[in-house]
Amino acid sequence: MKVLRHRIHTPEGERLPFEGSPNRGGALVPRFLVMHYTAGASARQSIDWLTNRDARASAHVVIGRDGAVTQLVPFDRVAWHAGRSRWEGLEGLNQHSIGIELDNAGRLTRQGGQWRAWFGRAYDEDEVMEATHKHETATAGWHTFTPEQLEAARELATVLVRKYDLVDVIGHDDISPFRKSDPGPAFPLSNFRARLFGRREDGPPRFATTVTLNIRTGPGTEHARLTEGPLPPGTEVEVLEAVGRWRFVDVVGSLRGTAHIQGWVHGGFLDRVADR
Repeated sequence: MKVLRHRIHTPEGERLPFEGSPNRGGALVPRFLVMHYTAGASARQSIDWLTNRDARASAHVVIGRDGAVTQLVPFDRVAWHAGRSRWEGLEGLNQHSIGIELDNAGRLTRQGGQWRAWFGRAYDEDEVMEATHKHETATAGWHTFTPEQLEAARELATVLVRKYDLVDVIGHDDISPFRKSDPGPAFPLSNFRARLFGRREDGPPRFATTVTLNIRTGPGTEHARLTEGPLPPGTEVEVLEAVGRWRFVDVVGSLRGTAHIQGWVHGGFLDRVADR
């Protein structure tokens, strides 16, 4: 991707879909990139709402679960995505940031043995991550993001950081804590930020195994176990990627004298290690 005249284009110069939203303000000189989830049923539904004047909300971009990118507001214009917000002494992050919405149902609740979104749709177990939000104490279900979405978001974010000299990428829950929960625990913000800016202190989140845990070549029990495993209880790992309830991890340090290990484990047997 590349940005020409504040709109997204392919590397060949073809403009990606643009559906202009009336919900926008004046000139913008962005400093930050803010990540959101839509908490909606589909990208199409979210685009239709964010381009409806009655919504009084918008974003610069919506990314579908298939990785399709649709722009709603030029990057040099204020989009109404942040609401009441504060970050690094600045009030009202609409005036200071580009907003990206990812098509995602967000928080899910257990109802009748199924995970359901607020709008009633049920989701399979392999689309759900159980985790505790950083501003909360109770575990909840969270709709996971697709690899296609995350790759499109990384590609676009890389272009935006370079084009507009952005200084950080943050979540809506960072700038509006306790009021907003997006993009939530299922979005790998630390790893996303580290890949954009190369900051060691913002590396992938660290977890510890709670049981003796097999480590596999792919995300599922149908994939072969790695010969270096299983991982003993208490083994610390860094989570690099999520597919459903499976996590691609990097084992911290050596394991019984083995070489560096990376593989897939079931996320239900990992506990977050408190930041040091």
